[in-house]
Amino acid sequence: MIGWFGAAMGVAALSVLGLAVAGDRALVMALLLGAGFGLALQRSRLCFLCILRDAVRNGDPRGLLGILAALAVGTLGYGIVFGAWLPNPAAPALPPDAHIGPVSWVLVLAGIAFGLGMTLSGSCVSGHLYRLGEGSLRAPVALVGTALGFLAGFASWPALYEAGIRDAPVVWLPHHLGYAGSIAASLAVLGLLALPLLARLPAREADAGRLDPAEVLRRVFRRRWPAWAGGLAVGAIGAVAYLRTEPLGVTAAIGGGARAIGDGLGLLPSRLPGLDAFAGCGTAPDAILGNAVFVGGMVLAALVGAGLAGQIAFAWPGWRVQGRTLIGGILLGWGAMLGLGCTVGVLLSGTMAAALSGWIFGGVTLATAALTLRWRWDG
Repeated sequence: MIGWFGAAMGVAALSVLGLAVAGDRALVMALLLGAGFGLALQRSRLCFLCILRDAVRNGDPRGLLGILAALAVGTLGYGIVFGAWLPNPAAPALPPDAHIGPVSWVLVLAGIAFGLGMTLSGSCVSGHLYRLGEGSLRAPVALVGTALGFLAGFASWPALYEAGIRDAPVVWLPHHLGYAGSIAASLAVLGLLALPLLARLPAREADAGRLDPAEVLRRVFRRRWPAWAGGLAVGAIGAVAYLRTEPLGVTAAIGGGARAIGDGLGLLPSRLPGLDAFAGCGTAPDAILGNAVFVGGMVLAALVGAGLAGQIAFAWPGWRVQGRTLIGGILLGWGAMLGLGCTVGVLLSGTMAAALSGWIFGGVTLATAALTLRWRWDG
């Protein structure tokens, strides 16, 4: 009963939000893309920590293959958009608003912090957001911690900017390889990463037989989507999002809100040098509305998906786990602020955009989380 009620509430809330933004095409598109993204994550369980846990502890590589599929589709989609918008990729020109960040030791530090935060809090930021729709009681604590981590990141930004970011190179692969070369190189790397994972795929389950309409609906709304299907959906949504609104990202609203509060309370430095020159989550407080609508659509669509699948549940994990969740959330926010995004904004959008920063942040974050999973801090 709670599932159907939750699904109905989600549909109603999405309708109200849709009516509220109906006069703005960009916000309507942000809402639609956010809803699609949230539904894809919830139904395919594309949480980066869950994916790593399945691979590291259970030897199941399907989630990682789903992420590689998302990156491959998004890379092709971004390449098409870039070619239309910026036919000549010669330096120093960069495509507008793409998540292409500076490469420095600060980016590595951000990836380590974010990877630890994932393990301690039990998920990445996007995972906590879609789990809000499933009734997770850890998610609100983690997201509060994420906002606090952003405040800490803004406070530490001036010193770290001077020490390691100001003179760091911003490396966009098409500057060096052209569009065809960068796409080919990215797909080759993704293919090489996929080969050992494909060899570890579990035996294919027997097909359930003929797919009548009822079975199709059951597979879409009740059963878990295959990881590859979720990955393809995320990659396509990522390319369309960049074409129509802005790159995928889920932390700009959290970071912008934290920055507005910190400024209002006088908690932040008077100057954050260079921050707003970079695309990503380090945006000014007045530039977060579109991302807030995207995240709202994401959470509400996840509520609808979880309700229809009967996956809404409320369970208190205990104070010790919640304390660890809060600490993990703070690390998530601090890492996302310094890295100018999270596993969505930097790993997905950055890598799709052929930014070296996306590859580095993604590799460091996932490696850190994989190594620390053995301590079972995510439980």
